[in-house]
Amino acid sequence: MHELSIATAIIERADELARADGTDAVAKVTVRVGELAGVVPDALGFAFEVARDGTALSGARLVVEQIPAQAWCGLCAEEFPVGMPPFFWCPRCDQPSSDLRSGRELEIAGIEPVPA
Repeated sequence: MHELSIATAIIERADELARADGTDAVAKVTVRVGELAGVVPDALGFAFEVARDGTALSGARLVVEQIPAQAWCGLCAEEFPVGMPPFFWCPRCDQPSSDLRSGRELEIAGIEPVPA
């Protein structure tokens, strides 16, 4: 389960960011996970709960913002959902697209400190 290593990396980075801002404890971490990132949000949440014990994020909760996969068709200037499994054909002009605009994200979007 690679979600455990991802959760560990999120915790380490969130801890670094919090300490850089002068915060010792984190209440919430928000992450953006793209539909095509290969991460199962529920598994990431479970792994986060396991990995946070004994860290500055021991009481933190993880909020996962799921980002849908979207591609761009240059021929008809339209953005369209790719779906899962991914299908990169424009539904309007029936031509393939290689311009993926979103769906691969895996990033920390925000950290909320524990209120003083």
